[in-house]
Amino acid sequence: MRPTGTGITAECICDIANEKGNQLNVERSEDSTKISTPNYAVMDTAKGSITIEIYKDASAGVVDRFVKLCKTDYFKGMPFRHVIKNFVIQGGDFDFNGAAQEWILKAKASGENTLSPKHEAFMIGTTKSPNSKGFDIFITTAPIPDLNDKIVVFGRVIKGEDIVQEIEEIDTDDHYQPKTPIGIINMTLRQEL
Repeated sequence: MRPTGTGITAECICDIANEKGNQLNVERSEDSTKISTPNYAVMDTAKGSITIEIYKDASAGVVDRFVKLCKTDYFKGMPFRHVIKNFVIQGGDFDFNGAAQEWILKAKASGENTLSPKHEAFMIGTTKSPNSKGFDIFITTAPIPDLNDKIVVFGRVIKGEDIVQEIEEIDTDDHYQPKTPIGIINMTLRQEL
């Protein structure tokens, strides 16, 4: 219990309020300036808007970093680097390499993309070994069985699935790179829709 300076604790205030039948919402955070994590992010693209529900119980470091980057307009103008139909869309502003590249290219080359009810389509994630210089976003367009082995899922598309599917239909080259540039125009955070 933390004293309020008068010898009265927050618990005492709650007990007094409860005895009088009043409802009192007391934030018992050590950092009273901490703002709660937004519930949603809206990703604007040239094709339309995609609304993402942010999983607050996902990896705290990833969610906090995503929110911080949204607030600094980091995602504004970010291109979709790879679009693989019936699999994943990858957005990022740095070279496509490492575990995520291996996962995506091997899975598509082998043609083994066994559907699993455990992992839905339209999940939002980033690599498990994040690049300290950037942050990439993956939007799954089909259920992926080993999803949690490759990326940290921190949200899901709740509105705009049709927009994701439109992006998925764009022409790509042999390396799954869009022939016509497409990406994120803006990303905004929201508490409510």
